[in-house]
Amino acid sequence: MQQKPRVVMMGLGYIGLPTAALIASKGLQVTGVDVSEQVVEIINKGSIHIVEPDLEGLVHHVVKNGKLKATTQPIMADVYLIAVPTPFKNNKQPDLKYVQQSIEAITPTLQKGALIIIESTSPIGTTEQMQKLVYTLRPELKDTLYFAYCPERVLPGNIIHELKTNDRAIGGINSESAEKAMDFYRSFVAGTLYKTDAKTAEMVKIVENASRDNQIAFANELSIICDKVGVDVWEMIKLANKHPRVNILQPGTGVGGHCIAVDPWFIISNFPEESKLMLTSRERNIYKTEWVIEKIKNEALTFEIKNNRKPIIAAMGLAFKPNIDDLRESPALYVVNQLQSSGLQILEVEPNLTNGKRSSIVNYKKAIQDADIIVFLVDHKVFKNLEVSKDKTVMNFCGIKLKAIN
Repeated sequence: MQQKPRVVMMGLGYIGLPTAALIASKGLQVTGVDVSEQVVEIINKGSIHIVEPDLEGLVHHVVKNGKLKATTQPIMADVYLIAVPTPFKNNKQPDLKYVQQSIEAITPTLQKGALIIIESTSPIGTTEQMQKLVYTLRPELKDTLYFAYCPERVLPGNIIHELKTNDRAIGGINSESAEKAMDFYRSFVAGTLYKTDAKTAEMVKIVENASRDNQIAFANELSIICDKVGVDVWEMIKLANKHPRVNILQPGTGVGGHCIAVDPWFIISNFPEESKLMLTSRERNIYKTEWVIEKIKNEALTFEIKNNRKPIIAAMGLAFKPNIDDLRESPALYVVNQLQSSGLQILEVEPNLTNGKRSSIVNYKKAIQDADIIVFLVDHKVFKNLEVSKDKTVMNFCGIKLKAIN
């Protein structure tokens, strides 16, 4: 009977921890590595530091049975997965420092036959670049290791299910690496696995999110036009989508998260002349957030002129998308910060933030009661069908359904 591979997961965030827990649930021994001692401590207690349905029970189970252990330093393993952030710099150039630091950290532990898989969103050519780095640091291992790239494509709030069932594109630095990575993913993925080369797999990830950014930009542009002519954009889109070949997305406060708001820059920065449409979509989605800020400021000024005082504003939702606690690149959070910087009093509402992650959070029911202007920025399910007094000014940027009361 073939022995199950030992696995090291570099990064225990929104992707790394669910993936590590899922792999461990299949009976593989997983060591999760994170730079945060606090995160390591929380996980080793069988708990979690993020909001994700079904994750805490899974982590508790695999930690309790000894299949998952968290630490700050990697150990020797058969398979290494890299799932660390890849932000961009101020000039919109991708920043690979966390990926490189992870590769440098695991390199001393590598042995012949080890498989290194990068899951972090990366510019085209990153896997090849990291292979060269490893062989520079450990020249005696040259041509004895396997390298692959396999992007995740999951929806926060449903990560565990999608990690299991979604199809995956697996790109090897060579055919042997791709085959070895395919064998590994078969141990915990029920979706179809598609074998390709590393560069193609790297591009698949960023193109998927650039495509979604483009579709959202169209919806956000429609919302601005509809506002100008007095049309309910959500009603209009619902009717337009009755066409059998039309599927317009829902507009919102902007675009956030570590994928859609970031990944298009991985192409735009390297191919500025060839990616004009992608750049326009990025700029349009950024503009939508600025437009929201100006709409709120104008409403606040109108209130102040009428009532001779500044309004209290409830900002309903801070996360980058509904029903999660992730604030990365959140347009809602940006709106709140900009409004506060302009001197407005904001009641911050984010029901998914727990454990004191942001001390200024106000209960949503109290915020609705105390505020003069209620601004819905994120379509959280707990906000649906809320009863809001008719004497309150409501600004709805996410199409949430409310109940008006006298």
